[in-house]
Amino acid sequence: MRAIQVREFGGPEVLTLEEVPDPVAGPGQVVVGLTVADVIYLDTLLRSGWGQEFFPRQLPYVPGGGGTGKVLSLGEGVDPGWIGRRVATRASTGYAERIAADVDGLVEVPAGLGSNEAAAMLHDGVTALSFARAAGIEKGEWVLVTAAAGGAGSLLVQLARDAGARVVAAARGERKLALAREFGAEVTVDYSEDGWAHRVREAAGGRGVDLAFDGAGAELGEVAFTAVAEGGRFVTYGTSNGGFVQIDPKAAEQRRVRVNNPLMAGPPAQDTVRELLTEALALAAEGRIRPFIGATHPLDRAADAHLSLAERNTVGKSLLLI
Repeated sequence: MRAIQVREFGGPEVLTLEEVPDPVAGPGQVVVGLTVADVIYLDTLLRSGWGQEFFPRQLPYVPGGGGTGKVLSLGEGVDPGWIGRRVATRASTGYAERIAADVDGLVEVPAGLGSNEAAAMLHDGVTALSFARAAGIEKGEWVLVTAAAGGAGSLLVQLARDAGARVVAAARGERKLALAREFGAEVTVDYSEDGWAHRVREAAGGRGVDLAFDGAGAELGEVAFTAVAEGGRFVTYGTSNGGFVQIDPKAAEQRRVRVNNPLMAGPPAQDTVRELLTEALALAAEGRIRPFIGATHPLDRAADAHLSLAERNTVGKSLLLI
């Protein structure tokens, strides 16, 4: 089968298309013939060699984290009823024509939901839904979402609106801000402009927002923290601006702001991921949330997908079509 291989850590140019052996389903596994592979910003970091202490990758490896497709074959102990079903699944690889995946991680794609849309929910849908649940979004409160046009950010905007919150979306450039408004943001601010956090506080009545989802990280995350009201909540997960934000614990304590970085707890258990993905796909099938797919690339142009993400040229979700 065809697959993208990484034989050395480096830039997008290390992503090469090769012929590799087909995977074989082990006990409790299936082989999925992928039609769409999810692409996330973390893939670009791992390809460069970042994060080996958190996400070890042994060279050579096939990048990615799953996708959507049909079940082609079964391993020992797997219900034969899975054959031919259209599924979404996370896995340790994804940029390939076929992957082996644990049957316990499979989620059937609901009728009426496209394979592209299902793949776009695979990571960002799970992430956004888990963060929204953990934060406990309440009706009528003000919620700030930074990196609001990104895969997870655009879904958080929609989930907050679905919960009855009033949303301030922060992003860079009018194109991204227009997208955030389309998804339900009541107020938008451009965080490439000075004083943007002040405008966020003003929009929320002068006191600041009740809850902030920081998808930017680093210095932008520090500024976003200042837009949170006393007694508010600050959920940070972004690295797109150069790494996780480091919030001074004393500053948070002084203002009684609860700071949480869910990613530091490590990946959620497989049954938790499956439950979250099932709900995310159901919400998408009902039309209550929808991913914005900003770019699709053929498998052999995976390097283009990575380059576009690294240069922040992709608005919304990026996918590989196989």
